[in-house]
Amino acid sequence: MVKNKVILGIDPGTQILGFGVIEVAGRSPVYIDMGVVDMRKEKDHFVKIRQIFIEVTNLIEYYKPDELSIEAPFYGKNIQSMLKLARAQGSAIAAALNRNMPITEYAPRKIKMAITGKGAASKEQVATILKNILKVEEKPEFLDATDGLAVALCHYYQLTGFAAGKGTPKSWESFVKSNPKRVK
Repeated sequence: MVKNKVILGIDPGTQILGFGVIEVAGRSPVYIDMGVVDMRKEKDHFVKIRQIFIEVTNLIEYYKPDELSIEAPFYGKNIQSMLKLARAQGSAIAAALNRNMPITEYAPRKIKMAITGKGAASKEQVATILKNILKVEEKPEFLDATDGLAVALCHYYQLTGFAAGKGTPKSWESFVKSNPKRVK
C-alpha cells in the first residue's frame, strides 16, 4: 500500500499537452482532474516551450503533487517532430525539477500495457478503461487529457506493484479473465 500522495501525469506535446491528476488514498487511486494545455495558436516553438514550463509549474502549484510521471518521447520517422516533442518533455521535467519533485518516465507502450493489458491499445481504448477504473463522468474534449491521466495511473500501478505482478494480475486482460463479475 502506498501512503496518501498526489500524482501528476503529463502527456507532453507542443500542440496539445495533456495532464491528469490522481490521489492515492489508501488502496485505491482517486480521480482528481484532467485537462489540456492547448498551444495550437502559438506559432513560435520556443514560446511553446516556455509556455509548457509555466503551465506545468502552475499545475504543480495548484494540485501540489508529490510526484510527476511523464510519457517518454517515442521514436518516429520524423526526427524534427521527435526533437520538438523531446523539448516539450524536457520543459515539463524542468518545471518539476525546479520544485525538487521526483520524476518517473514511462514509454508509451508500457503505459498502454499497464492500463489496458495491450501495448498497442488505441487512445480510445485507454480512455474507456480509465473512465471505468477511476469512475470519471466527464468526457474530455481531447484524448491527450486521458493520456495524461493514464501516465499518472501507470505510475500508481508501478508504486503499488500491480504492474510488477506482486500478488496481482500482470495485465488488465488477466484481471478481466480472473474477475468477470467486477468488470462492466
